[in-house]
Amino acid sequence: MPSLNFNRFYRYAELTDILQRFDREFPHLCALTSIGKSYEGRDIWLVTLTNTETGGDTDKPAFWVDANIHATEVSPSTCALYAIHKFLSEYNTSAQIKHTLDSRALYIVPRMNPDGAEMYLDERRRAVRSSTRPYPLPEELDGLHEGDVDGDGRVLLMRIKDPNGPWKVHPDEPRLLIPREPDDLSTAGPYYRVLPEGMIRNYDGVTLKIAPRLEGLDLNRNFPIEWAVESEQKGAGPYPTSEPEVRAVVQFIVDHPNITGGISFHTYSGVYLRPYGTRPDDDFPAEDLWTYQDIGKAATRMTGYPAVSVFHEFKYHPKQTIKGVFDDWMYDHLGVYAWTCELWNPLGQAGIEMKKPDGRYQFIEWYRDHPVEDDLKLLKWNDEALQGKGFVPWYSFQHPQLGEVELGGWDEAYCWRNPPPHLLEKEIAPHAEFILWHTAISPCLSFREILVEPVSEGAYHITAVVENTGWLSTSITTRATEKKLVRPCEVELLLPEGASLVSGLRKSEIGHLAGRALKKAGLYSADPTDDRAKLEWVLRAPRGSQITIMAAGPRVGRIKTTIGLQ
Repeated sequence: MPSLNFNRFYRYAELTDILQRFDREFPHLCALTSIGKSYEGRDIWLVTLTNTETGGDTDKPAFWVDANIHATEVSPSTCALYAIHKFLSEYNTSAQIKHTLDSRALYIVPRMNPDGAEMYLDERRRAVRSSTRPYPLPEELDGLHEGDVDGDGRVLLMRIKDPNGPWKVHPDEPRLLIPREPDDLSTAGPYYRVLPEGMIRNYDGVTLKIAPRLEGLDLNRNFPIEWAVESEQKGAGPYPTSEPEVRAVVQFIVDHPNITGGISFHTYSGVYLRPYGTRPDDDFPAEDLWTYQDIGKAATRMTGYPAVSVFHEFKYHPKQTIKGVFDDWMYDHLGVYAWTCELWNPLGQAGIEMKKPDGRYQFIEWYRDHPVEDDLKLLKWNDEALQGKGFVPWYSFQHPQLGEVELGGWDEAYCWRNPPPHLLEKEIAPHAEFILWHTAISPCLSFREILVEPVSEGAYHITAVVENTGWLSTSITTRATEKKLVRPCEVELLLPEGASLVSGLRKSEIGHLAGRALKKAGLYSADPTDDRAKLEWVLRAPRGSQITIMAAGPRVGRIKTTIGLQ
């Protein structure tokens, strides 16, 4: 078992080595494959976890996990590694893990965007949104480009004295800048203008504008649902799945209809997000919304994170929606329950209440407007929990273009984009439990009963009862049924040479078998057996013949049993 440290972030070569060791040391539980190449030619590694001695991965219902689609969001990679390590190392000691890997499969991509993460993790700490491919233009535009100008390995803020600046120093906390009052017409100051640390391309000595990043793609806007052009959805790329990383993931998921759900791990906010990003909850089939809410309650119970709607509680702007994203595509086009998990919430760590009086969360609104008391709580958290490492006191620096400036402020790379190293393992550990739980609620076929009755010499009556023992339906969602996104389950009788059917069909559609997802405690109602199907055949075959019965469905894989005729 590879010795892993879960309070750090791994570079691509280290990550590859760890995954290859998992593959070598657990050959019957773990398989490592590449699902494609990144823009710069790196393998996009996928780990398949299942007990191959109980069947192949495609013969079982499966669950999808990916991480680190956004370049700076590297703690999700460690989260994925933690889950893989836990499931493999505890297979022989945890009944739950053993049962899940014996009956289900997991597909885990620990780093979907290896190029962007590698750029971020090198000594430059260059922060790009996703891919390193230049887009939408092939070259940099004029303006301020974020970067480390004083060579200390950090990218902070620059504050510049300006009589028309919108900021001033807090009267009791010199590190904190607060807005000037709307009616403050004084020029006494000092007042400040705040900019990202960086250099200015073609500076004219007067105007300061922020240049767009050369690498403007957002891979989580490139999925083939409600995709929109750049003017409507920034970073979406030239067409859906135009980027090799997204295309590889989409192709793999489409080629594996046994996938019953998924989680994409991001940072930050400390929340599980569910579809839709573009539509209100009224657009859900009620049964799917209720089930999403039930799954969300389980996520909250296990991780402490709330589970909310993107449209209702996580819009970046009240008049704009987020298009072309993973979880919307998984739910609406494939008909499975999918989530985006935003790991880590520095605001919550500082004791800031994110819930509004009406019960809604303010994950995004807080960044537009919040009381100064919250900033003071954050500084207190920095001083105590982070030992002062998260906020850099302002210090003077002679900028080669701007002259005298002060550098400082929050070190986002240390404590905002991802958890600080000493808090990382504690933050990521609970999510392995939820991954396992979500995998285990998938539908699962079994033979409830097989009966063979001789009816005459060489003739037999066979009865088979197939049952879904999982929590979810074999269709997974009502949306899948409405849109006919998943074929019905089938039962097939495989006859040896010399056998023939007298009645019954060799292959029969049995529709979809219900799960227990919508069964609630309280006033009990009728429980029809819509979770099982009965099939009957009469056949002729020589005594001693072996007859195989196989049941299969796109979301549940396949099971089979062989019986001997006596």
